[in-house]
Amino acid sequence: MKEEFLNIPLVKNEKEHRFEIVVEGSIAFIDYKETHSQIALIHTEVPKEIGGKGVAAALVEKTMNYLEKHHNSVLPFCPYVFAYIKKHPEWKRIVDKSFKGYDKL
Repeated sequence: MKEEFLNIPLVKNEKEHRFEIVVEGSIAFIDYKETHSQIALIHTEVPKEIGGKGVAAALVEKTMNYLEKHHNSVLPFCPYVFAYIKKHPEWKRIVDKSFKGYDKL
């Protein structure tokens, strides 16, 4: 993650069912659905005004750190999150083995 994003806090917005970070006044988020120990990451969105700066990667990394710390397994349905985990295979450790695409990570 780029150094400029290290101190930006991740917010778990339970009302909206999304993980969020605020960068330059804009909210980037990952929509999720949650069960007891699994969290399905559905969709990642970064506003165009902050796009291309590494915001999505920082958001995914912060979210993965949060989920690991809270002992959640991940179902990476979002194509961006899936691609991120494929590029950073160390995060496969928290992907639920029942996830249909697990063997493709």
